[in-house]
Amino acid sequence: MREIVLDTETTGFDPESGDRIVEIGAVELIGHVATGNTYHQYINPERSMPDEAFQVHGLGDDFLRDKPKFAEIGRDFLRFIGSSKLIIHNAAFDIKFLNAELKWMGLPQIPWEQALDTLAIARKRFPGSPASLDALCRRFGIDNTSRTLHGALLDSEILAEVYLELIGGRQPDFALSTRQSPKAGVQETEWVARPRSVPLPPRLSAKEAAAHAEFVAKLGDDALWIKL
Repeated sequence: MREIVLDTETTGFDPESGDRIVEIGAVELIGHVATGNTYHQYINPERSMPDEAFQVHGLGDDFLRDKPKFAEIGRDFLRFIGSSKLIIHNAAFDIKFLNAELKWMGLPQIPWEQALDTLAIARKRFPGSPASLDALCRRFGIDNTSRTLHGALLDSEILAEVYLELIGGRQPDFALSTRQSPKAGVQETEWVARPRSVPLPPRLSAKEAAAHAEFVAKLGDDALWIKL
């Protein structure tokens, strides 16, 4: 199963008021394990960066001026995410901005159901507790000391760790048995170890076996090694 942990940084809060995306960061997971395959892109928002956004993201007009516009990277971004589930903290915010940019390009919108909101998961698991990314890092003991500014790729990498903790820890679906619902018409199966055709040779030396026998003899007739 392929999942994409995603974060965006923007000039503000409302694309319909002229705010734009300035950075996208994404991390690929396969079977809940990071593959090392990432997507990261700074974007020229085609407008000035407000002072408050600059203070949060550290991205100024001079830095963003020579970066590609969203219209130049939109198709590559869609190819990267494909139909994979998108893991996003406060998904409504990021999907709103991404779909606005895609709409202006005349490209397909990202379906809302393609996104999984870790903010909603955290609020359900820990009702009444802070559910920001920093708060969840503190709860799960995840190091976020390098997060002095909001950066899309770094936040995605941190969110990937938080997401795995929220759903039960690393590799939550790792098991030696596989079961499928009978409703799917598939018989339940369970992994069973098969006997080796040739037994493994003993690794116990003759000296070690003699020492063990001598030790057991000193325990008396009630010792489990003797009874069994």
